[in-house]
Amino acid sequence: MPCRTAPKVAAIGTKSPIADRKDVMTATEAAPLQLDEIQGIVLRDRPSPYVGTYILLRVDDPGAGRELMGRLAELVDSAANWWQPDLPALLNAGLTYRGLEALQVSPVALSTFPEEFRQGMAARAEFIGDTGESAPARWEPPFGTGQVHVVLSLLAADQESLAVVLERARKAHAQLSGLQVVHRQDFYQLSSGRTSFGYKDGIGNPAIEGSGAESPPGDGSVLKAGEFVLGYRDETGNLPPMPQPAELGRNGTFVAWRKLHTRVAAFRRYLHDNSGSPEEESLLAAKIVGRWQSGAPLILAPEHDDPALGADAQRNNGFRYESDPRGAICPHGAHARRANPRDSEIIGDIRLHHMIRRGTNYGPPLPAGILDDDGADRGIVFVFIGSHLDRQFEFVKSQWLNDGHFTGLDQEKDLLTGNNDGTGIFTIPEHPIRRRLHGVERFVITRGGEYFFLPSISALRWLADVQ
Repeated sequence: MPCRTAPKVAAIGTKSPIADRKDVMTATEAAPLQLDEIQGIVLRDRPSPYVGTYILLRVDDPGAGRELMGRLAELVDSAANWWQPDLPALLNAGLTYRGLEALQVSPVALSTFPEEFRQGMAARAEFIGDTGESAPARWEPPFGTGQVHVVLSLLAADQESLAVVLERARKAHAQLSGLQVVHRQDFYQLSSGRTSFGYKDGIGNPAIEGSGAESPPGDGSVLKAGEFVLGYRDETGNLPPMPQPAELGRNGTFVAWRKLHTRVAAFRRYLHDNSGSPEEESLLAAKIVGRWQSGAPLILAPEHDDPALGADAQRNNGFRYESDPRGAICPHGAHARRANPRDSEIIGDIRLHHMIRRGTNYGPPLPAGILDDDGADRGIVFVFIGSHLDRQFEFVKSQWLNDGHFTGLDQEKDLLTGNNDGTGIFTIPEHPIRRRLHGVERFVITRGGEYFFLPSISALRWLADVQ
């Protein structure tokens, strides 16, 4: 699924837009972010290609868990100099609510975390559309069982570098008998840079005020830091609710981690069955997503794919929908337009629902042209990062992807990622007669997920000293 992944950054090895400044400030003189406190995954660009793994841990002994936090405080990579990473690999860490409980964080501090985080993703499943085949009762263990306490995220440019960071992580937890590895999920980027569905991944992400990132083309101004990092003002002009004490919450953020199985063969068959030629099939795929598989947006390439446009980071996200108010070029129900309506006329304030997204592939790709499922488990590990689980991740998932009211599509769901059940529809506005596809089934199945809190570097040390 084409997602908006990395903020616009200077190329690795080049000078940062703020490299010559003592403080990190924007033109509006926003308070600088404490980059050396924020975990690196929030801002750092990913190498291309990359490989990585997630290691999920259970804390059986509070003392061992606190010792792990102290060790991680010395190992976790921060966002300092995020535009020019000098490490061969990246290590970051987060905790679930159950994980914080396992460290014996006080009930008073735990009560200051948002309700949706305290409940956990499994408890929120029906609201966010994890029903039927995606229901928590059908998730892979240990997801949704309360057994996932800590996640270690490891990312590297190649297997050799990944081995280095894996050893760092192993040393952090292997000698602590009160910790157990409960799951490991490997991931990677395809050499084509595309998802398992065949679409270019990693196009655009909101730029954070105070970070030094420039505003990405076509997306307007940078967004307030508080939308993505706790302790700073958000788009409402207020400080978002922050876990207390401040040493625990400041410079932290929240993560929604999801393992999503993709039914690639079924999606290909649906395209094939609803098209009369390879050209029609390619155009239908673009209408469903809002982009051609190369990444070229329909708004800028309405008739034919333009691979050069899709590969140009300065142009492939530099557009608005003002020239297509009726959705004749890019349907209102297209995945990319739903996930980021930009300047479309919709119900609600778009700027309050932006998200940082990090999508990665897992499992073997299905060979091109194959229309029958080979039984392999393949898909996407989707990661949301933001200060507001409710009005960012949960809102977009429930209202923009699984409901069409916000844009006048009634109960029509996102064709690619929605919780469809075989009775769904997809509308393509055309002149003089619109086209409506029927029988939309579920092409993405949730195999598991958790909500994590991503503490600051100092907060990891605070957690190590919890009494």
